[in-house]
Amino acid sequence: MSQPIELSLEQQFNVRAFETQVEKMSLEQSQHFLKELYKQMMVRETMYQQFLKHEWGLDQGPRFSSEF
Repeated sequence: MSQPIELSLEQQFNVRAFETQVEKMSLEQSQHFLKELYKQMMVRETMYQQFLKHEWGLDQGPRFSSEF
């Protein structure tokens, strides 16, 4: 991935709307919001990891045959 990822026009609009929303928050509100956002990002990452493990068959333990 040598090229930077570009945001769509809609995504750019959403970023600007988010910036406006955060600018209106108090310091305490923005700190709380940031903590919650980080927590949600970690949950999403964990969900993606679990989904990929499941899709790639990595969530199943090693398969041993009882027959030799």
